[in-house]
Amino acid sequence: MYILKGNKAEKIDAVTFAELGMQESHLEEVIRSDIDIICSDEESMLIVGQQVKNEMNGRSDLTAIDNNGNLVLIEIKRDRKDIEGRKEAFEFQAIRYAASYATIESPDDLVKKVYAPYIEKHRSEFELGELTSYELGIRKLNEFLRANKAENSFNKKTKDHSCRF
Repeated sequence: MYILKGNKAEKIDAVTFAELGMQESHLEEVIRSDIDIICSDEESMLIVGQQVKNEMNGRSDLTAIDNNGNLVLIEIKRDRKDIEGRKEAFEFQAIRYAASYATIESPDDLVKKVYAPYIEKHRSEFELGELTSYELGIRKLNEFLRANKAENSFNKKTKDHSCRF
C-alpha cells in the first residue's frame, strides 16, 4: 500500500481494522451510511434493514435491495480471523440468511417485515412528516424500484454481498 505525495509514492505498512480497534459494528455503520462504497459503477442499492433477525435468531448485518430488484444480504467480517473463528462456515451463514428472505414475495411484505422497522429505528434520518414508517417505506421502495425499472423483478434472485476486509 502506498500514499501519494505529489509525484512520489511512499510505502506505508498495511494495518487491519482489528489493529485500529474497529469493530464490525463500526464498519456496518460506515456501509449503512454510504452504501455506494460497496457498489460497482453499474449498481445501486437501497438499505432497507439492519440486524434483521431470522427464524433461527441469526441476524444479518445489513439488508438492501439492488437496482435489479434483488434482495441483498450484506454480512460484514472485519478480518480473516473473524471468518476463521466461526462455529460454522461463513458461506453456510449466508445461505441460511438468504433462504429466510426467499419467502418475501412483494415490496409490501418487505416493508412490513424489514424496512418499516428500519425506518423506525433510524427515525431521525427520515422525514416522515404525517406518514407512518410503513407508508414512507412503501413510497421510498416503490420509487427506487420504479426509477430502476425493477418493479416486475422484485426478489427474483436473493444474493449475498459479503464484505471481507
